[in-house]
Order: sequence, then structure tokens, then C-alpha cells
Amino acid sequence: MRFHNQQFVRWDDIDAFGHVNNAKYLTYIQEARFQWAFVQFTDRNETPTIVEMVVAKADIDFIAPIYEGGRFVDVDLWVDSIGNSSFVMGFEISSGGTLFAKAKTVQVMISLETKKSRPLTATERSFLEANMEDI
Repeated sequence: MRFHNQQFVRWDDIDAFGHVNNAKYLTYIQEARFQWAFVQFTDRNETPTIVEMVVAKADIDFIAPIYEGGRFVDVDLWVDSIGNSSFVMGFEISSGGTLFAKAKTVQVMISLETKKSRPLTATERSFLEANMEDI
């Protein structure tokens, strides 16, 4: 199941070449992931399920430039695969039928006490399974 979010492209996201700087794409997917993992739950007065995670790897394919600030882009995300202590997420950034970028991240669950990886809990695994991409 895909989670849909919109991210605002600020004018200062535009670099000297007149398009959104490549690093900003990571910010867009990070903010969408935060909405997916945390905000949607706190908005409903529920406890977030997936919080204690870090990004271990991020890959982005830049497909078309974003030339305008002051607008929203669509960010869709989903879970691609689930491991013992990590999971892979997919992302697409688009607007009006134009695909700007595809991304994948590897998220690793961590213990806040030890700062080391830890296995997924049954609750976390269930949440991730419910957010797997429908193919």
C-alpha cells in the first residue's frame, strides 16, 4: 500500500542552475517518511509504530528536474522488503503526471539506549507488512 504526501518546494531549494538541488530530494522523502511513520499517528492521538530507525543507504534516480519553487510535489512511499532489523522503502516524487525522481532507502531499526541495530518487533513488522507495495 502506498502512502501519499505532498511536500512544498521552497524558492531557496532552487540552485544556481535553476532547478531543485539534488540534496533537497532527500529532504522531501525524509519529510514524507516522517509523516508516514510519526505524524499520521500523533494527529489521531495514537502511538507511532515505527520511530527508532536510521537511514543506512539512499539511492536516487533523477529523472526530470523541478524548475519551480513555491509549489507542492507529490511524494509516494511504500515498503519494498523487510529483513530482520532493516527494511527497504521505495519513493516516487512527481507532479501533474511528471515523474521527477525515484528513490530507495534502507532503514535500520536501532535501540535508542545502545545506538546499535536491533530486530524489528512484531508490531513494527506488522505495520511494515501492511505498507508493502501492492503489485
